[in-house]
Amino acid sequence: MKQLLYIYIALFSAVLFSQNQSLFEQGNQLYNDGKYDEAIEKYQAILKTNNHSEALYFNLANAHYKLNHIAPSIYYYEKALQLAPDDQDIKNNLAFARNMTIDAVDVLPETGFSKLSKKVTDLMSFDNWAKLAVGSVLMFVIIFLLYYVTYSTGKKRLAFITSNLFLFLAIFSLVIAFHKYNLSKKDKPAIVFAQETIIKSEPNKRSQELFRLHEGTKVQILDTVNQWKEIKLADGKIGWIENEDIKEL
Repeated sequence: MKQLLYIYIALFSAVLFSQNQSLFEQGNQLYNDGKYDEAIEKYQAILKTNNHSEALYFNLANAHYKLNHIAPSIYYYEKALQLAPDDQDIKNNLAFARNMTIDAVDVLPETGFSKLSKKVTDLMSFDNWAKLAVGSVLMFVIIFLLYYVTYSTGKKRLAFITSNLFLFLAIFSLVIAFHKYNLSKKDKPAIVFAQETIIKSEPNKRSQELFRLHEGTKVQILDTVNQWKEIKLADGKIGWIENEDIKEL
């Protein structure tokens, strides 16, 4: 019975992949023909099957960009960048899309320890920092065992120093891995989809208006209260926006 279930799942996956591939190719052809609305429909049909890829998001963003859809184009470029953070084409197109936004939000410069910490943390992904920590622990154990079995004073000294260096690297990598993991949990970016929205001082419509934002602006979600979200801009401004006016990445 289980074998039949596995065969069914495999066949279903193969058919679904084939259908999505066909939709992707159709979407690309429609895009090349300048039929951007129809291309978007094909790409969205793939997303409905929970199929995600940087190529899909990138092409979807390109189609929206051609139609001057500011918020959707930025949103899908950002989605593509999450899956391929080093892709230069995505970064370039995202920069072009951001040029269409109205809001000029200055990024607060990082200084001192905060700047150094960010540079070190961003050297690798969370997974790679964790792998480095595990690898360093293994090397520490191996070299520490060699320390016990060798009789040469010089080799013992070298093994002792090297094993401690790997131990330090393991602890350091583990600390950075946990730090990056915590940062990723707090990272809740979103894109403003409303053409114009009022940012309030409190999560209700009667509260004071702080400032206004326009479509395409990227924000960080800090908190949620009923139908409102507390957001923070890159320049440090904080306020409350209605849920329907933004879309989480």
